[in-house]
Amino acid sequence: MSKVFGKCLLALLLVAGAPFWGAAHATSVVFLNPGNSTETFWVGYSQFMQAAATDLGLDLRVRYSQRDAQTTIRQAREALQGPDRPDYLVVVNEQYVAPEILRLSQGSGVRLFVVNNALTADQQRLLGERQGRYPDWIGSMIANDEEAGYLMLKELIRRHGPLPAGQYLDLLAFSGMKNTPVAQAREQGLQRALAEHPEVRLRQLVYGEWNRQRAFEQAQQLLKRYPQTQLVWSANDEMALGAMEALEQQGRQPGRDVLFSALNSSQPALQALIDGRLTALIAGHFTLGGWAMVVLNDDARGLNPSAHGGPSWQLEVFQLLDKAQAQRLLELQRAQQYGVGFRAMTAEGKPAGYRYPFSLNLLLH
Repeated sequence: MSKVFGKCLLALLLVAGAPFWGAAHATSVVFLNPGNSTETFWVGYSQFMQAAATDLGLDLRVRYSQRDAQTTIRQAREALQGPDRPDYLVVVNEQYVAPEILRLSQGSGVRLFVVNNALTADQQRLLGERQGRYPDWIGSMIANDEEAGYLMLKELIRRHGPLPAGQYLDLLAFSGMKNTPVAQAREQGLQRALAEHPEVRLRQLVYGEWNRQRAFEQAQQLLKRYPQTQLVWSANDEMALGAMEALEQQGRQPGRDVLFSALNSSQPALQALIDGRLTALIAGHFTLGGWAMVVLNDDARGLNPSAHGGPSWQLEVFQLLDKAQAQRLLELQRAQQYGVGFRAMTAEGKPAGYRYPFSLNLLLH
């Protein structure tokens, strides 16, 4: 009887995954979120990331820096040199913090992944050869921000319609933070579109630092200085909403008296597009953190994700949204159910030429 009992006990323990048998722990990930914990874009970004982590069985922890680069560095030091080190650290090169974090990572055993803002060419040159000096830095994932900046202005011009010969369109532009690669790339896209349209005159570009109140105050002055402004280009949605509020204070109507573009997919921005107050809205890069979770999951399982489009992914995730797509994203955000099968995207069992099918269309179907 004792042998039978012993076999039964062994079977029960195996089925139950009893701690006695050393059940495997979930792969742990810390994400250093550069935004504020109340900031719509970065909160939504983390929520999509968490949805992916949950589906993939990853243990994700998000830490917000509240827009303070020194806080990000301190959080990185704690994650990389503290007693409770994660398997992976995901960082954003906001305010150029990535090189310092890479230096802190040396010898930590923590794998690093960069999202949204990749290292600049100058940073990469100064850091030297990646694999030799930073073998735990496994890659980066960014969006096509230059293209996004370009498409926003092109759509504004298209929606305005052709001009009589000799006439001009006056444009105001609100960029993000000067020392953020994403803002620089979007500005480059703006300049590319301007080069194609000499009939559009950029009256002034200011740095709204992604902030609605700052852009509101700037727009109050700029709209008085340039009363003939017909187009407003904004590198994110918060600044566009601030500038729209300043126009409304003057008794004018966004979408009719002045055409506005924006980037991101906050609920107020999506609703503004549906209502016609916003003329052009681009979205998609809030998904990058979620797609990064698929890459990290495959790396943890020894599947070599770099063979499937990496290690430096630049994804075509940005899309101009129509009103139906904006309504779809609104519904997904409210439910926090995205309908994406992250586990189905892994490289496991896929052919050698497999490429991850990361796209905003996965949410818009």
